[in-house]
Order: sequence, then C-alpha cells, then structure tokens
Amino acid sequence: MYLVLYVDDMLIDAKKKYDIQKLKGLLSAEFEMKDLGAARKILGMEIIGDRERRKLFLSQRSYIQKVLARFGMSSSKPIDTPSAANIHLTAMFAPQSKKEKEYMSRCFVTGYSDSDYAGDVETRRSMTSYVFTLGGSVVSWKATLQPTVTLSTTEVEYMALTEAAKEWILLKG
Repeated sequence: MYLVLYVDDMLIDAKKKYDIQKLKGLLSAEFEMKDLGAARKILGMEIIGDRERRKLFLSQRSYIQKVLARFGMSSSKPIDTPSAANIHLTAMFAPQSKKEKEYMSRCFVTGYSDSDYAGDVETRRSMTSYVFTLGGSVVSWKATLQPTVTLSTTEVEYMALTEAAKEWILLKG
C-alpha cells in the first residue's frame, strides 16, 4: 500500500480496493477529509491510467502550455527532447520569416558547466552537469554521476568541462 501526502493533497494506492477503503476510514476517523474519487491530477500533473496495460502516466501538458503562453511561445514548433544523438534538424525547423531569421541571427549558444565534488556520500562519486541554451531556451542538458571517483576538485571540474566540451562539439555539428 502507498500513501503519498503533500501539504493537503493525498494519494492512496493499494492492490485491493478494500485496503484503500479501510485506510480512508481510519484516516477520516482522525482527520477532516474529503474524498474526491479517483485521482486525475496531483501537483499540477495530470494522471493518465491505462488499466489494460497496467500503466500510469504523468503529464505536464497544461503546465507546459501555461509556460509557453507566459513567454509568448504558444506558436513555437515542437520537437521531442531529448532527441536521439543521430537526429538532425531539418529545414522544417529552420526560421521561415524575415523576423524569425533576424531573431535567430542574434542568438548564440551559451553553455554552463558545473560539478559537485564527491556529492554522492555512499560512492564518493562526483556530479557532472551542463546546460546549453540558444536564445535563452535550453537545447541540451545533462546531470549525472561521473563514472569514476576523482581525487581533487580540479579533476572533477576538468571531467565536467570535458563532457560539456564534447556536447558543444556535437551541437556545433
């Protein structure tokens, strides 16, 4: 049985419906509660269930649409991210109008790299992270533990910068 609680939102899941009802009864005897039925949203994410395949999916579509509207990007062209390494953008994604071309001529790819020396307390491995932006929008990012234990902060930074440089070369094409 799972009970997920965040401030005043709660999700309960169990293999048997009876167990859920029993827990709801126990909780409502102690706390003032409202049963809103089957969960459709939690923390702004839509919950989509596929009973046949026994799968649950979380969607942030409405949040993404709000963010795009907020920054005036509702009509931008979508592309799946992260894309496979062998995917190359086609002319379909290229700027079409004079205004788009002028805007893109002023855009530069900007990269940031960081590391966290021995951030994983169990393995003492360090974190490598980088992000590349184009015109203020993220086009590539990575945050992962380094494959080896490093001996100094200098070595950690060097490894993180190496990963970022390899990504920069890939982005330049």
